[in-house]
Amino acid sequence: MKTIGLIGGMSWESTALYYQRINELVRERLGGLHSAPIVLHSVDFQPIEEMQRSGDWQRAGGELAAAAGAVERAGAELLLLCTNTMHKVAPAIENAVSIPFLHIADAAASAIRQAGLRTVGLLGTRFTMEEPFYTERLGAQHGIEVIVPGEVDRALVDRVIFEELCRGKCNERSRTAYREVIARLQQRGAEGIILGCTEITLLISQADADLPLFDTTDLHAERAVAHALCV
Repeated sequence: MKTIGLIGGMSWESTALYYQRINELVRERLGGLHSAPIVLHSVDFQPIEEMQRSGDWQRAGGELAAAAGAVERAGAELLLLCTNTMHKVAPAIENAVSIPFLHIADAAASAIRQAGLRTVGLLGTRFTMEEPFYTERLGAQHGIEVIVPGEVDRALVDRVIFEELCRGKCNERSRTAYREVIARLQQRGAEGIILGCTEITLLISQADADLPLFDTTDLHAERAVAHALCV
């Protein structure tokens, strides 16, 4: 079994889910007392979030590239970045390591294509929804059309992520609001919804929608275990 490297802390609320889910999957597949060998570098999210807001992506990329190098030197044989938004700086991370970097959008795309879908809605931070690094990868590399919420809905989704979910708060009013956003995306032609922020799974589950939801936290963890076990 290969050692899985994680760059987490953005936020730690969802990084904890990664750790739990990866170990659950290894136990399910290998049985007994098996668990996953993991190297975790958990950053302080506050400075990273400030870099996001100020648009200092170059500095943020440098910080995460340094973390990636540290994870590789600590023995990781494959690497995951436990956040959708910071995949904006994925090239800097990939250039910093020699081990495989498993892109979160590719994990989502694989599940979407397996489900036979071509058009999906995307929920995430405003950076993930509005900037091209995520949607263009899904389109150019996987042939998936992405629909993003309208401006008001994007602001709502982003606010709930940063002001509530990243702080460990799950508000029933916010769950209802997210359901309404999902319904509007469905009306616009979405056949499924990408939960494109690793914290959204804390608030929304498949029970909240009548079309398929693609939980990137879970899908990314599954891809990591498949690679670690060479499945």
